[in-house]
Amino acid sequence: MQAPQPPPTKQASTPATTQLPPKLFNARCLSCWLVLGVALLVLASFTTLNLQWAQFFSWDAISRMGRFVGELMHPESSSAFLHKLALATLETLAMSALGTFIALILGVLLALPASKAHAQDPARWRGPARLLLNALRSTPELVWATLLLIAAGLGPFAGTLALGLHTAGVLGRLFAEAIENAPPEPGFALRLRGISETRIFLYASLPQVLPQLLSYTLYRWENNIRAAAVLGVVGAGGLGQMLAFHMGLFQMGETSSVLLAMMLLVALVDALSYLIRSALSR
Repeated sequence: MQAPQPPPTKQASTPATTQLPPKLFNARCLSCWLVLGVALLVLASFTTLNLQWAQFFSWDAISRMGRFVGELMHPESSSAFLHKLALATLETLAMSALGTFIALILGVLLALPASKAHAQDPARWRGPARLLLNALRSTPELVWATLLLIAAGLGPFAGTLALGLHTAGVLGRLFAEAIENAPPEPGFALRLRGISETRIFLYASLPQVLPQLLSYTLYRWENNIRAAAVLGVVGAGGLGQMLAFHMGLFQMGETSSVLLAMMLLVALVDALSYLIRSALSR
C-alpha cells in the first residue's frame, strides 16, 4: 500500500518588479536629439516666415471666403456644359491610365539594370540606371509637361508623356528595390542548373515580386488621377484645363462642377483600386 504524499508546500511568491517607463529625454538617446532638432527647425520656420495670421483670420478675409464658398454651392448643371465636363473627365482618366501604363513598361525596363539580382551579379549598369531614375522622378510632372508642351503642343499628349516619364522614375526605383529584396533561393536553384538569367527572372523572380509591382502600379495610378487633373493648368488637357479656364474667368458655378467631377473621379479610381487589390490578395 502506497504511503500518502504530503501536500505540496506553497512557495513564497516574489512580487513582480515594476519597470518604470523611460524618460522622455535622455542625453544618450540619438532619436531624442533628432526629434529635438526637428522641433527647433519647426520653431525657426515659424519665426522666419512672414505669417500674417491676424490678416488671415480678419473679418474681411472670412467674409470674402464665405462669399466665395457660397458661390461654389451652386454648380453649373446645363446639358451642354455637362457634356463637355464628361468628355474632359474621360480625357483625364485616359491620360492617367495611359501614363501609368507607359510608366509601368519603362519602370520594368529600367528596374532590371538598376537592380542587383543576386550576390554574383556584376550589375554594371546599376549606377547609370539609378541615376536616370533619379532624374526622371526628381523632375515634377508640371515641369515635364511644360517642357513637352514645346515639342508636342497643347493637349493631353504632353500631359500623358509627362505622367509617364515622372512615374517611370518612381516605379522603376520601387521595382528595383522589390527585385533586390526578393528571396534568392528559387533563382539560385535554377542558376545551378544553367538556366539563363531571362528565364530565371520570368520563372523565379517575377512571380515573387508581381503582387508588389501591381500594388505599386495601382497606387501610382491613383496619384496620377490627381496629377492629371492638375496638369491641365498648364494646357495639358482634361479637367485641369477646364478648371484653369473657368477659375480665370471667375465662373464659380462651372468651377464647382469641375471640382465635383474631380472628386468623383478620384473616389471612383480609389474604389476600383481597392477592389483590384482585394481580389489579388485572395
